[in-house]
Amino acid sequence: MGRLAIVLGSGAYGARGETVAGAVAAQDGETVAGAAGAQGVVIRQRHDGDGYRLPHRIDHAANLRSLVEAGCDRAIGFSSVGSLKEALGVGSFVCPEDFIAPQANESIFEDARGHMVPGFDSDWRARVISTWPREGPELRDGGVYWQTRGPRFETPAEVRLLAAHADVVGMTIASEAIAARELGIPYAAICVVDNLANGIGPSPLTVDEIEGVRDVNAVRLRGVLAELLPALAEA
Repeated sequence: MGRLAIVLGSGAYGARGETVAGAVAAQDGETVAGAAGAQGVVIRQRHDGDGYRLPHRIDHAANLRSLVEAGCDRAIGFSSVGSLKEALGVGSFVCPEDFIAPQANESIFEDARGHMVPGFDSDWRARVISTWPREGPELRDGGVYWQTRGPRFETPAEVRLLAAHADVVGMTIASEAIAARELGIPYAAICVVDNLANGIGPSPLTVDEIEGVRDVNAVRLRGVLAELLPALAEA
């Protein structure tokens, strides 16, 4: 059996820059990263590079290839998203079943293999959902993720267009899922709602608003990983 990979995004950083992987998770003081390493789990930071790498500058194929080289045969991508539905509030956890990404046309191949049918791996996704901790934040099963290019956020008019067809919006997960499918890595995504998309809430979206909830969501994600990783490492 190969290794489990966890890919963390900008939502893994608290407002003070503390990462989920490096933060204390267990009562005995063990970190998520330390526990993951002991179980053979590989943790990658999606935005790592020369400092913070903006979403449209991420080389998803390179990130996923590094996981293959590390012996990983399944992956979960965690991502900060905006909610396109008022009822899907800040702090929600969503496991999307499909995505829309008209601008994500990249392929690792230069031949006919690039004509691949994209999507999340249904069997692996079902395994992640069934293993999700019963204590802690509820995981919504289903929904559509819309990927925009970034790094800017969307206008209210754009959000109205997106909201007619999707539930959450982000800048990375679809491209990551495409690269994983091409490299043969079963992939599922967990989206953490850090904000109501611009125009969905009662007031205009601000970056300060997003930053203000990162510590809270990072702590909640840390707790989930502390329980989820041991169970899925043996999946």
